[in-house]
Amino acid sequence: MQKSNWVVGALAAVPVVAAAQSVTLYGLVDTGVEYVNRVGAAGHDVVRMPNLTGTVPSRWGLRGTEDLGGGLKSVFVLESGFAPDSGTSGQGGRLFGRQAFVGLNDERWGQLTFGRQFTMQFWSTIDSDILTSNVYGGNVLDSFRANPRADNAIAYKGKFGGVTIGGTYSLGRDAVSAPAGVNCAGENPADKSACRDWSAMLAYDASWWGLSTAYESMRGGAGAAGGLTSSSKKDDRWIFGGYMLLSQVKLGVGGTVRNNEGSATPHSQLYYGGVSYDITPAFNLAGEVYFLRFNNSPNKAWLEAIRGTYAFSKRTAVYITAGFIDNRGNLALSVSSGDTSSAAPKPGGNQFGTMVGVKHTF
Repeated sequence: MQKSNWVVGALAAVPVVAAAQSVTLYGLVDTGVEYVNRVGAAGHDVVRMPNLTGTVPSRWGLRGTEDLGGGLKSVFVLESGFAPDSGTSGQGGRLFGRQAFVGLNDERWGQLTFGRQFTMQFWSTIDSDILTSNVYGGNVLDSFRANPRADNAIAYKGKFGGVTIGGTYSLGRDAVSAPAGVNCAGENPADKSACRDWSAMLAYDASWWGLSTAYESMRGGAGAAGGLTSSSKKDDRWIFGGYMLLSQVKLGVGGTVRNNEGSATPHSQLYYGGVSYDITPAFNLAGEVYFLRFNNSPNKAWLEAIRGTYAFSKRTAVYITAGFIDNRGNLALSVSSGDTSSAAPKPGGNQFGTMVGVKHTF
């Protein structure tokens, strides 16, 4: 009888234990057709389906939590980026190239996680940069803005009232040799500084405005991309931004001051300002202007972008977006960050692009 009671009690406890754990499958698919003019020295046009981003990059993932009691939870995220035009994996072909981490979250003291995850540069710009990962946006002028992640990273983020603090430290920031990676694996006993990365953030959010600042420093290593071929070389960014909410309008401004010792023109500044307006509950119009300049160089670029989005529901929307870039000096940056294939204009040339697409969230 006692044994039967024990079995019944154990079986009754199973739903309670299961209910303490939650796992969610989520994702989005965002793609369409894009037109870009003045490609290359010959000035050809191209019509294509982008494989990197539309309004945002396509992805799917799993995230979960388990309640451990006393306000403590275990957490994990496994997130995969993919190219909707061909179905291939993004971030250099990795299965979970966007995020792959596990850790603990305490409702009082914040979250500590381990794995591949966003650096604080991502979290410091997500509110102030209106167009974020739009096919015509800041990623055009600084490609790391599209990939602010680090392998082998320890991360902490906590919110205390309106103040958020966070930091990451990577033992080897990116092991993938591909356009989406930087080929800097680190974790090298012979060179303990190689490919290390750290970032820190301080932010404040009120009910209708917010400010943030972050700093990120990336070390180089043997064979690393971007000219950082030695651990003695660094690529440092100071990031700052702010936003304001006014009825149906959101305003955002910010910038990045960069010192890249792997570049022939190491010192540069990127500034941006944008606005988003909900014309109706279903239709949003957003636009942004970006400016990039390199010190002691004629190289600079202006980028203007606009996007209109109509939401059929909370999950499905259609959009049309356009951008124009004006390169100066020897810069040959493409207006589009939507494809891994080159669509750059001639040095010093300008370029126009436009895209019509669909985004579905699940």
